[in-house]
Amino acid sequence: MTKQELRTIYKTKRLELSSNALEERSQLICEFVFKNFQLEGKQISLFLPIERQKEINTYKILEKGIAIGTNIALPKMDEDERNLKHFQFENHTQLKTNNWGIPEPQFGKLIKNKDLDYVFVPLLTLDSKGHRVGYGKGFYDRFLKKCRPDCIFIGLHLFNDVNEISDLDLHDIPLHFCVTPEKIMRFGR
Repeated sequence: MTKQELRTIYKTKRLELSSNALEERSQLICEFVFKNFQLEGKQISLFLPIERQKEINTYKILEKGIAIGTNIALPKMDEDERNLKHFQFENHTQLKTNNWGIPEPQFGKLIKNKDLDYVFVPLLTLDSKGHRVGYGKGFYDRFLKKCRPDCIFIGLHLFNDVNEISDLDLHDIPLHFCVTPEKIMRFGR
């Protein structure tokens, strides 16, 4: 299927999830993340959820990460450059929801891409090689190209299925891993 067809299907699947199902899946994903990745003392990029799109509740990862000493940077969209900038999370007062419904930091210490050890990447679905379907604006693909070669890219997927994506292009950056409510997928990068 094309990315656009998959976007339509997975946006609908998300919206059909009950609030309880979303929270349960988010909790399972959070538990898998901390059981399988050593995040203590690491610098990570973590997206915050677009609640109206029923994205995974990544506040669970934020809170647990802070509790164990993870350094968390949050992305802010730079629409002029069509890229992401990252600011160290300090507290909730630095957050403001943008026009797209994304909570973003408005101030804080700027974190360079080269300083990130892990990037948690939003997605709607993915294929068996770790290529993801996002919202189609390319912000994450442009950002991931600028990370250092040993940075680990981890997708967070509310569902367990993978799909064939018929319209991949050269700009699509594959993930190293994807965490779902039931498993972790590892991709041969």
